[in-house]
Amino acid sequence: MGIDERDRIILDILSKDARTPFTEIAKVLGISETAVRKRVKSLEEKGVIKGYKVEVDPAKLGYGLVSLTGIDTLPEKLFEVAEKVKSFDFVKNLYLTSGDHMIMAEVWAKDGEDLAEIISTKIGKLEGVIKVCPAIILEKIK
Repeated sequence: MGIDERDRIILDILSKDARTPFTEIAKVLGISETAVRKRVKSLEEKGVIKGYKVEVDPAKLGYGLVSLTGIDTLPEKLFEVAEKVKSFDFVKNLYLTSGDHMIMAEVWAKDGEDLAEIISTKIGKLEGVIKVCPAIILEKIK
């Protein structure tokens, strides 16, 4: 794929703060800003950098609970359930997984009552859902 040590350093810097100025990265690497710009553009074109995002604090938006919720389904309903769960606004990230659960959803809820409602009446009642297992995140460390 053609990624060298300088590219890895650029990726490390941008993954910690995607708003780091190219001039600052250039100083760290001892190369020109134009060279950094070309390297980042190349990493984007190769698909190594897929995009840039804003990380939001759920609590500041009124979501007091974040849950990593495992969802088990009938095998033949897996993709249908995943599509329905994906459409819910309270689901911020959704993954098909191997391991303890077939689907893992990051669910943002206002409080315990809201989470209980989401689990019991929104996710739990979808056709094909066998089991819903929420794990409330107490603290994000990294």
